[in-house]
Amino acid sequence: MTGVRPSSLRLIAAFSIVALIWGSTWLVIKDQVSVVPATWTVAFRFILAGIAMAGLAALRGESLRLPPSALRLAALIGIAQFTCNFQLVYQSERHLTSGIVAVLYALLMVPNALAAWVFLRQPVSRRFLAGSAIAIAGIALLLVHEYRLAPPEGSILLGVALAFGGLVFASVANVLQATPEARDVPLVPMLAWAMIFGALADVVLALAIDGAPVFDPRPQYWAGLAYLAVIGSVLTFPLYFLLIRELGAGRAAYNGVVVPIIAMALSTLFEGYHWALLAAGGSALAMAGLLVALSGRKQRA
Repeated sequence: MTGVRPSSLRLIAAFSIVALIWGSTWLVIKDQVSVVPATWTVAFRFILAGIAMAGLAALRGESLRLPPSALRLAALIGIAQFTCNFQLVYQSERHLTSGIVAVLYALLMVPNALAAWVFLRQPVSRRFLAGSAIAIAGIALLLVHEYRLAPPEGSILLGVALAFGGLVFASVANVLQATPEARDVPLVPMLAWAMIFGALADVVLALAIDGAPVFDPRPQYWAGLAYLAVIGSVLTFPLYFLLIRELGAGRAAYNGVVVPIIAMALSTLFEGYHWALLAAGGSALAMAGLLVALSGRKQRA
């Protein structure tokens, strides 16, 4: 009887690392939304991440010289993912706990699947649609619980709207990454340029909305920023795409089910999130629906 194959151990390790790191990033983002405007925090994060990703490409011996068509694609991906998506995520965490935002983002597979069906002609099963409906019902229960805790301000609904806006832009970036044109471009140089273009757009947006840069003197802020840029971005994106290449996009998406479980646990420990029957039932229903949906994804051979 043989043990677990080294390739399987590598995939298990990659899956575990990505889930643990991305599960923790939501809580770190919450701390980043403080003295520094969210627009500048996002800009700082991806300036650092873009430089670090370019350094990773150099260490791997990969050239950053890409053809104009690849640079245009990187710019589109970068602005959608690292500007619009993250700007809206950071703003949403002003109004919602980090765990709730993570659960909302677990629904990313729904617009991804629908967009891939429309633009890339990738089929979607009835089981996936049914599971998505169950997950959405669970999310609705969670949001009802959140709204009951703070009905007068209306900030819960604003946080949800911001998070769903971020979902749309993240889905656009994911569909762009799945195109044949993107698959022909080396991954790490593509990500480096996407982060650089996204960071430039973040700086322009921050200057337009909040003016000159603002700096937080706390070491905790800069440690968190470095963690999000290097560990939460540069380390995890290549690992996640390793999972996609080895397992297929459908099976790799199980990561999206594990991440909010970790995020909700951390939110309970560090943000004082209070579980009620409605919240527990909504979380269980959302996770069950996501598992049903993922079991119905059409897999490539």
